[in-house]
Amino acid sequence: MSAHDAAFFATTRWTIVADAARGGDAVATEALGALFRTYWQPLYRYARRRGKSKEDAEDLVQGFFGHLLEAQALRDTSRDKGRFRAFLLASFNHWMINDWRRETRQKRGGGVPLLSFDWEEAESGLKLEVADERSPDRLFDREWALTLLGKVLDDLEAACREEGSVQFEKLKPCLTADSSKIPYASLAVELDMSEGALRVAVHRLRKRYRALLTDEIARTLSSPEAVEDEMQALFAVLAG
Repeated sequence: MSAHDAAFFATTRWTIVADAARGGDAVATEALGALFRTYWQPLYRYARRRGKSKEDAEDLVQGFFGHLLEAQALRDTSRDKGRFRAFLLASFNHWMINDWRRETRQKRGGGVPLLSFDWEEAESGLKLEVADERSPDRLFDREWALTLLGKVLDDLEAACREEGSVQFEKLKPCLTADSSKIPYASLAVELDMSEGALRVAVHRLRKRYRALLTDEIARTLSSPEAVEDEMQALFAVLAG
């Protein structure tokens, strides 16, 4: 992939990438695979909450993504044109009901390109969660929101480390804390900064975090106009 292609597909909305992949574009297929690798875990846990065994859930997710990464499968798939998460869940439900047993009762992983997933991490999260009466669909949205926020935090931390910043770990809790509850005075002493300089640093980091969050959400939507609505919806899900 050229640097131009990599930059283009990293910032392009998923529907455009998927449309290109439907035509067999190798760069687009790779970019779509990157989105799948980021957002596979909510689907795995969704399948488990639907009563699938660990092994069957692994087969389902691996087979589903392999199926979609084939140009013909994408061409024939009816896609939700708005949100990537809605497309994934609707298509995954269709796959579980209509396609999986017919197409994947081969040796596990046979016949489809493999993507690398950390199944144990997804499973450990399920073991630790308390009983929740919300539907698997609502919990899928919650998992999606947590995955998205986690990715944005990881991206911001990686960028700060690359820039040589040593403040990120101390300032990280400030990203989601109520501004009135941030202990500016004690943090300033700990970081050997003036309180004024610390407030500026926190403001800039929060602004950068929101920009990255907006960009990531935009990647999963068909229209940039829907970003604010999606952001509000995801925070509402996290609020319970």
